[in-house]
Order: sequence, then C-alpha cells, then structure tokens
Amino acid sequence: MKTIRPTRYAVCLKNKNCEDLIVRKIYPVIHDEKAEKENHIRVIDESGEDYLYPASYFFVLELPQKVERALRRTLPVAV
Repeated sequence: MKTIRPTRYAVCLKNKNCEDLIVRKIYPVIHDEKAEKENHIRVIDESGEDYLYPASYFFVLELPQKVERALRRTLPVAV
C-alpha cells in the first residue's frame, strides 16, 4: 500500500452531520484537484481515513515549515 502524505493542514470550523470531525481541530489535507473544483476538501478525519467534506467546513492554514514538520510527526497519515 502507498502512504499518503498530507500537503496542507486545515482547521475544522463546523461539523454539521459529521461525526468524524471535531470543531477547532487541525486536520491533514490530501491534495484532490477534482474535489477542490467541486468545493470539497479531502481530510484525514477522526476515523484515520481520508474523506471528502464541504470546503466551507474548514479553513486551510498556511504554516511555517517548522510547524508543518512538527504536525507531520504528530498527526495521522493515511495508508
């Protein structure tokens, strides 16, 4: 199996009808061009799997490299 590395991070702003999202938590984002064109974002949620959610549920963060490296070491990675 291929390991998927997050390319960005986003903070959850709302979780209406989504049991696997926690508001104010930072989630790894997986690049998905097709989903983004349809106003969705692919994140690794609380289940540990990557799923599509409405992009409006998140704010994508621009983080310093040092912070991104630290998050990569501590947040889950989809396999």
